Amino acid sequence: MQPKSVAVVGAAETTKMGKIPDVSVIGLHADAALNAMKDAGLKPSDIDGVATAGVSPVELAHYLGITPTYADGTSVGGCSFMLHVRHAAAAINAGLAKTILITHGESGRSRVGAGGFARSPSSLMGQFEMPYGVTSPPTMFTVPVLRYLKARGYTEEDLATVAVIQREWAAKNPRASFKDPITVDDVLNSPMIAWPFRMLMCCLVTDGGGALIVTSADRAKDFPNKPVYVLGTGESVETPMVSQMEDFTSSKAFRVSGKKAFETAGITHADVDHLMIYDAFAHLPLYGLEDLGFCEPGEAAGFIRDRNTAIGGKLPLNTNGGGLSYMHSGMYGMYALQESVRQMRGIAPAQVEGAKISVCHGVGGMFAASGTIIFTNEK
Repeated sequence: MQPKSVAVVGAAETTKMGKIPDVSVIGLHADAALNAMKDAGLKPSDIDGVATAGVSPVELAHYLGITPTYADGTSVGGCSFMLHVRHAAAAINAGLAKTILITHGESGRSRVGAGGFARSPSSLMGQFEMPYGVTSPPTMFTVPVLRYLKARGYTEEDLATVAVIQREWAAKNPRASFKDPITVDDVLNSPMIAWPFRMLMCCLVTDGGGALIVTSADRAKDFPNKPVYVLGTGESVETPMVSQMEDFTSSKAFRVSGKKAFETAGITHADVDHLMIYDAFAHLPLYGLEDLGFCEPGEAAGFIRDRNTAIGGKLPLNTNGGGLSYMHSGMYGMYALQESVRQMRGIAPAQVEGAKISVCHGVGGMFAASGTIIFTNEK
């Protein structure tokens, strides 16, 4: 894709966030979609492309009364929505659609119309990981994390510091699930979930959703709100089994996706004003800083400890509070994208003054997939 050839012209999350026991999964998709359409001044008949994960694009289009010429049901976990943005940009540049709606909705907490987290016994994971007790995200991520901590010389305190600083950002966000300050000791004294993860190192379990509307850059000026241009994109996948990662201390999907995004954007790390790294668990910002090239291997923990990613730091990170304190319905990528768009529009609750470039990086599954989107507010 050509940098800045497409733009986000509509962005919104669900009307409520957190606990929504009276709305189903498809209802959350619809709520977010209608809010994004209102943001862009559009109606369903103006949409000719749909992309979603968690439900089928067929179900989404039917529910909203949209007749698309482009449909994308890519589902690779929580970073699916980063891939949807990338695919939407390609589709618009190819003339497959003009106005593409990307939606997310998940009843992660209330489980209204939601499926379960399950793997078939005949799947690779079912055959080769589940018999050993590797069955849920906390038990899966421990496999690489324990090796990573040892190889890097990182500690439990380093994981805890990630959660503490993100809670500081969340305190500035009225929509955040948790806003009360926490300390490293608070994190280390919270209940053990799966070594080395304690409760406050793990993501929230909430209900909610979000939606984006993407169109060509030459149409972006016709919409009511400030357009946010897609500057660069990347995606990759590695393995459905966390135990089969090429290297437990680095995500190959992260490296490939991030490198591609920076190459297509034509920027350097010094150009980045704002960063979102999907944080289902506290280790992911550490991996992300290293694999994206913001830190050398072994330097990420010190970089965060020195408050470079905190309020007033040189690289504001996860400014909505992240999946640890803001919101995590299960597939967090949409919420990271929403915060990048808010920052580029200049309307975020914890706005980074003068920010012009935002990198939004996601993970799918347990290092199974990755998507990276680089946004700018400059045409």
